[in-house]
Amino acid sequence: MAFDSNFLNTPIHPPKLNNIDAAYQLEGSEIVDYTHFSLALSSRTKFAIWVAWNIDGRNLKKVPRKGASFFEDSRIPSENQAGNQLYKSNPLDRGHLARRVDLNWGSYAEAKKANSDSFVFTNIAPQMDSFNQSGKGGVWGELENSLYDQTEMDRSRVSIIGGCIFNEDDREYRGYKIPSEFYKTIMYEESGKLKTKSFILTQDLSRLSFLDLEAFKTYEVAPSEIEAKCDFTFDEAIHQANEFDLNSIITTERKPLTLSSEINW
Repeated sequence: MAFDSNFLNTPIHPPKLNNIDAAYQLEGSEIVDYTHFSLALSSRTKFAIWVAWNIDGRNLKKVPRKGASFFEDSRIPSENQAGNQLYKSNPLDRGHLARRVDLNWGSYAEAKKANSDSFVFTNIAPQMDSFNQSGKGGVWGELENSLYDQTEMDRSRVSIIGGCIFNEDDREYRGYKIPSEFYKTIMYEESGKLKTKSFILTQDLSRLSFLDLEAFKTYEVAPSEIEAKCDFTFDEAIHQANEFDLNSIITTERKPLTLSSEINW
């Protein structure tokens, strides 16, 4: 089963692209399905515009990463996805958009299939190795864990929409634009009430070399900011459930989150 819009009590549909032609069309649809996640693939950048996935926290399985390998989606021509040629002999890592461990739930066979599917290049984006490998993900890397630690979620179920953000001044490398930002919108229910939180991560790509922790910053944002950057529209339920005060940053300098405990889930 792919991304389930009815996974929570409140239906949450994937984002609607403002320009449907911006996405690769697979069998007449911009939505490409995998086990426990779905995505829309940009025709221009060859990376995911959005990835939507479900997490069943009560039924997670421990599936080893060993033996899994990155692969191109055979349903999509190679020229329409950023494959291994981007990542050879440089400090760029193949970073999962939908986290591997998030997807590994259900029966063991189902979790194993989801684990394998998570390595498809359409779910991968370039991240500096100093971010992806060295435990320097900071708050960004702890978002899902923090949610489970700090809330009493109904049925321990979460839905997430995430992806790449591209800006006009992003650098080009080996024929690909390299995203300088990523986003996640996290949806869950507490005492029957839908709640949502949206975040943006910035990564400093001024040089393809070692970067320190200060190069990676996570900010809480309003869903509308992500919409403006990605040229799509979130389900209205996400806006209605989001309590981020956009006015709070208009008169003050935006500050990055330094600890996951700073998030008011």
